[in-house]
Amino acid sequence: MRRREFLAGAAGAALSSSVLGQIASAADDKPVACPDCTNTYASPAEAMKSPRENLAYVTATNVGVSAERPDYLAVVDLDPASKSYSQVVHRLAMPKVGDELHHFGWNACSSCHGDAAHARKYLVLPGLRSSRIHIADASNPRAPKLHKVIEAEEIFERTNLSAPHTVHCLPSGQVMLSMLGDKASDAPGGFLLLDDKFEIAGRWEATPGELRYNYDYWYQPRHNAMFSSEWAAPKTFRGGFNLDDVKAGKYGSRLYVWDWKERKLKQTLELGETGMIPLEVRCHHDPASTHGFVGAALSSTMWHFQKSADAWSAEKVIAVDPVETKGWPFPVPGLITDLVLSLDDRWLYFSNWLHGDIRQYDVSDPAHPRLAGQAWLGGVIGKGEKIGGRALGGGPQMLQLSLDGKRLYVTNSLFSSWDDQFYPKMKEEGSYMLQLDCNTESGGLAVNEKFFVDFGAEPDGPTRAHEVRFPGGDSTSDIWV
Repeated sequence: MRRREFLAGAAGAALSSSVLGQIASAADDKPVACPDCTNTYASPAEAMKSPRENLAYVTATNVGVSAERPDYLAVVDLDPASKSYSQVVHRLAMPKVGDELHHFGWNACSSCHGDAAHARKYLVLPGLRSSRIHIADASNPRAPKLHKVIEAEEIFERTNLSAPHTVHCLPSGQVMLSMLGDKASDAPGGFLLLDDKFEIAGRWEATPGELRYNYDYWYQPRHNAMFSSEWAAPKTFRGGFNLDDVKAGKYGSRLYVWDWKERKLKQTLELGETGMIPLEVRCHHDPASTHGFVGAALSSTMWHFQKSADAWSAEKVIAVDPVETKGWPFPVPGLITDLVLSLDDRWLYFSNWLHGDIRQYDVSDPAHPRLAGQAWLGGVIGKGEKIGGRALGGGPQMLQLSLDGKRLYVTNSLFSSWDDQFYPKMKEEGSYMLQLDCNTESGGLAVNEKFFVDFGAEPDGPTRAHEVRFPGGDSTSDIWV
């Protein structure tokens, strides 16, 4: 059976272990052309040749800013030739307040390329606080509209899960979300499946095993593996950060390896005290590769993981030293909060939310990263540069990289209660969105001073900007199988 024929036939099936086994074994077959597919790509190299992004979708969160205004999805014009360049051109408001729109994703991506039944058309927008899941129809890319809302009560009743976070499409046409807690906001959470009609299909994992906490995930079917990371129980992080909670073991330090076919935990990699709060997980985009990275936020360390024989291992490859800072009772950690890999797997970018810098590393040799570029954008240690004569509040946080790897987009909100704790002026000043030009030959970062989206000047008042996605896909939502 050819790979695309299999995927089309399996699109409506549940993720049973037999189905996942066929996906893994069929992944090496040559792709079949699919002229009716929308914005998915046969390979990372093909994606890198796609047209430049001209719109961005950005979550705008009013939690902690206004008790009366719901969160919304902002559409930002990225076309330098447009009269509305660097402006919000559409706002899709959620129906209720208090969602905390955070991470979001597509119903389809390159893992189901070649399946005409599934095109990149719908955005899945979870509320991290409310546990509601919103489905937006982006058939008109410039003006998405609300398609459906899955209420928290239905999720609680059907799965005993809450606090949806990472969204990935699956090769079957289903969508999977990492869930950080149960209906009582306790750990460990799990993984929620939605079918191609956005109905709850149940939980993905056959058993939670020794899962302690949950956060981000990435899958690599060719290696029968999925990787997940740890934050904390929703009731722990929701109210703000408390160092005593770390001392009490209420925050994570593990990277989990799952058996993709059996949907069971296979291996636990304990990162220890120098790997506290491992958040974002990024595997190589090359589906044949056995390399990946995870950033430990509190420890401000970057870890490289890889497969050797039948086991996976992780090693610390970058450490950001804390900085003595006036007014702080302890040296300020960098706080690595987001990372992104270019589609050719050569360049790694990550943000130090407290220090205020973005770093670019050449990871051609994944075990030995080489610092190639750095830009200072806000932060608390006093190195932030002015953009267009304006001092930046907050620190660089969420990152999104263009498919060709040449433009890096940045927003500065982490999580509302943590924003209020470390950058209290953000609720009054709102967020920003910036764009950096990336030198992909020898390395280097330069701020594009013509691009500045001021989310503090929104028509209904300031708001917090978080994750960024593009209609044609991006470097953190597309997975190849």
